[in-house]
Amino acid sequence: MELPPLKIGKFTAPIPLVLGGMSVRVSTSALAAPVAECGGIGTIGASVIPVEEVKAEIRKAKSMTKGVIAANIMFAVKNFHETVIGAIDAGVDIIVTGAGFSRDIFKIGKETNTPIVSIVSSPAFAKLAQKLGAAAIVVEAKEAGGHLGTDVALRDLFPEIRKVVKGIPLIAAGGITNGYEMAELMGKYGADAVQIATRFVMTHECPVDDRFKQAMLEATNKDVVLTSSPVGMPGRALNTPFVRALAAGEDLKDKECRYHCLKKCDHHYCIADRLMKAYEGDYENGLFFSGENVGKFHSIISVREVFDQFIAEAKSV
Repeated sequence: MELPPLKIGKFTAPIPLVLGGMSVRVSTSALAAPVAECGGIGTIGASVIPVEEVKAEIRKAKSMTKGVIAANIMFAVKNFHETVIGAIDAGVDIIVTGAGFSRDIFKIGKETNTPIVSIVSSPAFAKLAQKLGAAAIVVEAKEAGGHLGTDVALRDLFPEIRKVVKGIPLIAAGGITNGYEMAELMGKYGADAVQIATRFVMTHECPVDDRFKQAMLEATNKDVVLTSSPVGMPGRALNTPFVRALAAGEDLKDKECRYHCLKKCDHHYCIADRLMKAYEGDYENGLFFSGENVGKFHSIISVREVFDQFIAEAKSV
């Protein structure tokens, strides 16, 4: 199939492939800019990091490419509003938001002429997001890595949301590993684009420690489990010693909260700290968010090679 461009608001990505914004510091300018330069949408994970760092990453990414740069900001973070305003001030093209639902974000988008993309996992929230002014919607299903809002598979969830969302791009996300699946979701299911994240972790450009990438490469699908999160949503991650200890009911609370990053946190562990440990390659103690199909990846390649593979495979269908 021929791949149509993806138009969100006033911005057009020549290739309908979106980088899922991963925090903490997994998708920074180092990864987002090459994705945008290849014709997709490069998304910076802008949650749980200082606003000034978010702004610096956006400016750096914009200096590296003329492509489309977005920022993914979890509604669950305490400085959500401040981060959104900071990202817009820094010149971000698009704001992507999930892990909760904000009505006010659409007012900010309208006032600043910034397209807002909502990540949803139900027809009801998809319909509400479009009504409030979403420029596009990401349908994120159970196969995705990180925080999940549903236990429904992508190919069951997407058609239900496709029925209620019309006139704006609908982007499929969760467990997508190659261009054949991209073509299937766009050709058969009516997606306007796909969003992928796990594949991009295993690229040369991703700034995480090599031990993070190796952990992903060595994992099979059986090594990926659901775990709890202080955000209040289940998360899909590698079954590391930390995750196993959490499942066993061990006391993993920190004596004091250093980050104060969430609006509501049950404090059974510090998610910011555990995600940072993963970024640094600490397999024993880190939280390594991963998509359900990580076992399908067997090599570290460049962002350009990811695009070449997806495009060639999709066009061959």
